[in-house]
Amino acid sequence: MAATMVAGLALVAGCSGGVDSPATDDVAGSSSSSSSSSSSAATATPAELTITPAKGATGVLPTEPVVVTATSGTLGEVTVTDATGRKVAGELGDDGTWTSSGLLAPSAAYTVSATATGEDGTPSTTTSTFKTLKPKVTATYGILNSGETIGVGMPASIQFDSAVTTAKMRAEVEKRVTVTTSPKQAGAWGWLDNRQLMWRPAYYWKPGTKVTITAPLTGVQTGEGKWVGNDDSASFTVGSSMVSTVDIKGHHMTVRRGGQVIKVIPVSTGRPGATTETRSGTKVIIRKEGHVTMDSTTIGIPKGKPGYYKEETDWNLRVTWTGEYLHSAPWSVGAQGNANVSHGCVNMSPANAKWMFENSKVGDVVTFKGSNRPFLPTEGIGVWQYSFAKWKAQSALA
Repeated sequence: MAATMVAGLALVAGCSGGVDSPATDDVAGSSSSSSSSSSSAATATPAELTITPAKGATGVLPTEPVVVTATSGTLGEVTVTDATGRKVAGELGDDGTWTSSGLLAPSAAYTVSATATGEDGTPSTTTSTFKTLKPKVTATYGILNSGETIGVGMPASIQFDSAVTTAKMRAEVEKRVTVTTSPKQAGAWGWLDNRQLMWRPAYYWKPGTKVTITAPLTGVQTGEGKWVGNDDSASFTVGSSMVSTVDIKGHHMTVRRGGQVIKVIPVSTGRPGATTETRSGTKVIIRKEGHVTMDSTTIGIPKGKPGYYKEETDWNLRVTWTGEYLHSAPWSVGAQGNANVSHGCVNMSPANAKWMFENSKVGDVVTFKGSNRPFLPTEGIGVWQYSFAKWKAQSALA
């Protein structure tokens, strides 16, 4: 899913920069018969400025700050803009120096414009330009579930298309992103792995919560020669609470909405075995995929080998990236409610699978109990496999 990079800016050195149209005051004298005529001209003295990065600089790091200082006179307004007119944030300090606080975009051209007043009151404007580096790779990322109504278990997720390679880089990303919720709920950022940054509430979301994620990541470095080139933001809404519990040994699934049982469904889960037993743990529905071809070659069992299968299935709800679904299985109806015969998925009758599909949302919680094979957090949206205290320890800022 999409991704970008963020870095600090430095402004162009300009004590030798041009001064645009300095004001000039002319003083003329006149004489009478009793005095000789004389004239003098007072020369205007504009302020002198130093701007870094230097004028005409190229390959400037996005993290380099832009600094404008008056070596004589008084510095006024400073603007730093790219070719699209996007401004870089900054402020004038008590020492009279302007310093940028925002990062620069990679592969961008910037113009620094600074007004100043000379010691004799002469106004002037100085401009300077520079270019930032062109990265080997522009990092891309995406914010998941934008604009959707999701279940109470889906975290706010920022997913990079490649690894954010160091802890320092992950910390730089994390300190720049924000989540706002209405109503307010306690929660925390954590890294599920080095590509997935997620914010989960301490408990499941309150139904009706509005969630907004802001990721001003332009200029952030995520790897060797790799920088983010854009900002992003997204919002989603939390729908009704639907939490289901699969009793693996008891062969049934209990579905609750708003805490009340609304359906109990006979199921057949994965047969005992190292690669077929259904994983125990708290998962969420990742995607509603409908029709799916179940092919054992995707999990390393080729055609002609023991355990090979290829089945066309309907009403699929994906709960892990490793191939576990809730789906229709008309061939195992006799085992549903009695025995575990699947390759790891939750088998249901066509009617029950259709009902489950139509009544579920991405982000609804499905908890599995009763097997000896644990669900690992990175095998799906595994944020609920941590206690809240342990989840907070997944933060790069912890």
